[in-house]
Amino acid sequence: MSSTTQTPRTASRVRSTSESTVELEVNLDGTGASHIDTSVPFFDHMLTAFAKHSLTDLTVRASGDTQIDAHHTVEDISIVLGQAIREALGDKSGISRYGDALVPLDEALAQAVVDISGRPYLVHTGEPAGFEHHLIGGHFTGSLVRHSFEAITFNAGLTVHVRVLGGRDPHHIAEAEYKAFARAFRQAKALDPLVDGIPSTKGAL
Repeated sequence: MSSTTQTPRTASRVRSTSESTVELEVNLDGTGASHIDTSVPFFDHMLTAFAKHSLTDLTVRASGDTQIDAHHTVEDISIVLGQAIREALGDKSGISRYGDALVPLDEALAQAVVDISGRPYLVHTGEPAGFEHHLIGGHFTGSLVRHSFEAITFNAGLTVHVRVLGGRDPHHIAEAEYKAFARAFRQAKALDPLVDGIPSTKGAL
């Protein structure tokens, strides 16, 4: 049994560039409460779903050059979210490490598998042809789903596999992906009383 005294798994990050300004706070041991204002409404919806289903308290305040494209703002928020997750995880002592979730949303079905490995890697498959070009919620293109996952996983040091197993409606497909990722991450970050120290034969993650 682990005897490690856990410190609060929280982090606050700020990133400001000529393209966007992002202020973000996470609490990995939260209840799923969120306060999200990214200036990209559909991404607000996805981050709210991530917080709720991963039981991560999340505050995001962001603005950017969305008059050009949502790309810069979504990318920068995802970078900061990944960095904050990595910081909040600390040395990863006592975590379950692995998570797997299969999530439906009406006709859509997505699976996500997460390993809090310290090795950034994303495998992302199954979105239907043309999904990347579809506008969801006005100016959020389908291509930003994969790009968001790339930025989060790289900056958080996660290995993530996301598979779309079915779906027709782009909104449903994207939302199923984020919810599956959230549920898998919830399992992976959870503190397991049977884990003594860091769950790796190398002694570090």
